[in-house]
Amino acid sequence: MVEWFDDLKVGMRFTSEETTVSKEDVLRFAAEFDPQPFHLDEAAAKKTIFNGLAASGWHTAAIAMRLAVTARPFGPHPLLGAGVDELRWLKPVRPGDILHLEGEVVELVPSRSKPQGVVRLKWIAYNQNGEAVYTFNPIAIVPTRPA
Repeated sequence: MVEWFDDLKVGMRFTSEETTVSKEDVLRFAAEFDPQPFHLDEAAAKKTIFNGLAASGWHTAAIAMRLAVTARPFGPHPLLGAGVDELRWLKPVRPGDILHLEGEVVELVPSRSKPQGVVRLKWIAYNQNGEAVYTFNPIAIVPTRPA
């Protein structure tokens, strides 16, 4: 079990639980945070590049964050971030899609002056068809084992 930065190894993998994206959640999130027609109105969405209702990319990012938290890649420690690289929306997320997240540790850099290290992860969100819909590479700060 991962408990500290010292327990992590490059190549370690994590998989989240699954979550279903509901039409109600797509509409609620879009109404509050991304009120564009292709997120709010099925008829209008059919006339766009999405050819149908699609979740906001920021909604997808929020779902992915929740899935990353529940995957607990750093054991009891929170997902404390210093940034995100290479965030990409690859395919529209639709109402009814079932998403899960798969992650891999790609870099570990111990701090020279603080009891922590920087972990770079690559996360990919997949839908129920195994299609990658979203990727992001957070830069996380994880404490080292106390001396």
